[in-house]
Amino acid sequence: MTSALLNRNKKKAIVLFGLLAVMALLVSSRSRWGNKNAAQVTRTPTGYPQLISIETLPQADGPECQWVPASVPGSHDPARRDSFVGGFSAGSNYKPTARKAFAVATPIALERQRGDRDTLPSDAAREVASRRKPIRTIRDPYLAYSAVAIDPVHNEVVMTDENLFSIVAYDRLENTPPKAKMSEPKRMIQGENANIEFNCSLYIDPANGDIYAVNNDTLSEMSIFSHAARGNAKPDRALETPMTAFGVAVDEKHQEMMLTVQADHAVVTFRKSATGKDSPLRTLQGEHTLLADPHGIALDPKSDRIYITNWGTVNVIKPPASGKWTGSRGLGIGKENWPIGYNDSVPGSGTFTPPSITVYPRDASRDTPPVQVIQGPKTQLDWPTALSIDSERGELYVANDPTDSVLVFRADANGDAAPIRVLKGPKTLLKNPTSVYVDIKNNELWVANFGNHTATVYPRGAGGDVAPIRMIRSGPLNAPVPMMGNPHTVVFDSKRDEILVAN
Repeated sequence: MTSALLNRNKKKAIVLFGLLAVMALLVSSRSRWGNKNAAQVTRTPTGYPQLISIETLPQADGPECQWVPASVPGSHDPARRDSFVGGFSAGSNYKPTARKAFAVATPIALERQRGDRDTLPSDAAREVASRRKPIRTIRDPYLAYSAVAIDPVHNEVVMTDENLFSIVAYDRLENTPPKAKMSEPKRMIQGENANIEFNCSLYIDPANGDIYAVNNDTLSEMSIFSHAARGNAKPDRALETPMTAFGVAVDEKHQEMMLTVQADHAVVTFRKSATGKDSPLRTLQGEHTLLADPHGIALDPKSDRIYITNWGTVNVIKPPASGKWTGSRGLGIGKENWPIGYNDSVPGSGTFTPPSITVYPRDASRDTPPVQVIQGPKTQLDWPTALSIDSERGELYVANDPTDSVLVFRADANGDAAPIRVLKGPKTLLKNPTSVYVDIKNNELWVANFGNHTATVYPRGAGGDVAPIRMIRSGPLNAPVPMMGNPHTVVFDSKRDEILVAN
């Protein structure tokens, strides 16, 4: 073989190896940087589970499934199916009185081009559909009690309603007669001026009866009303809060107010008199706190500790390297002690942990670990929502939503501790309890039941299958409860002829 031929073969080999190297580099780059999102989430090892890449799904040739509304006559007939689509009118301008939890079905004409594939409705078709009223509405017409507290000054019981967006007050001794449709409240706060939406917890000032109501989702603020507030009243004071604030506890001795924040796995503490854009005094947040989708919060003034219920979903939120906790997004921009938002958490670090109750010193801040953790199968905890402390007896009451029960623990319980009492059974009439309140002065226990339009009252030390001594109803006995709260998505199941609503 001549030297010229060897040189040519050598050059060919070099070119071939070069092309292979370029192809390998392109494949590697595509796997790491195949789209903008993948470039944003690929990171160096941190010691935590991480999202490595985002791969785009292949484009489907046509719709993957057919959505056939049960409401349309002949909807299961393929010839009729092409004419209508039923669903939630998210873009509709039709709004019944206020923004409440409901789902509606509207017929929408679907434009089609020649061929088998559906096309999106035109702007003109969408405009026509947006002006149509629903052919029917799925909505609970009655109050759904989400939180309860006692006003000792005026001898009233005050409740928030997460369905019709209101705050209602009754005489503390009100007892709805069995044949009555409902009990009318003494007063109600409701309307656009009131700024009440998905209000999930409240606190009553024991000195003057002021109402502190927390909005959980669509409004990032706490509304404070005086006892004189009625109807479509504006709050006397409003405080900007982190999105998904849920529980509230007030320390009268130190004039401080603590709020749990679900999405940020945090507890923020404000001055009790805080208003407008005031910054928190401190924030409890971090991996070592073990906070995981915190909901209820209660303060024990005797032990100077706070108790918090956790549903268990959590992602890793790293404290700022600078050590300075200052808000950088949304309402928190420039505010001191603002919690780190979930947008700044470690991607791919989300986990599901067992529900728990975590306990901290009242003034705990930053990444402080709990001094007690109640967690494990013996606890029976399942989506524990609100809780109330009985400081005199050293007992902790917990609303255990899905199990239709109220669990009572010793206040110093730790680990996989069983409740000392469980209030549960058909006689109790408990149904999806979301709030509890121990009325030490009157020796009673109040429970707000989101699942059956009732607030039920029991003796303070009740346990087992015990009937309530009184009950306030916002609707007829056994009235259906749609159990829709903040519905996001609706799907029609054509096989079972059912509408599925995600909340």
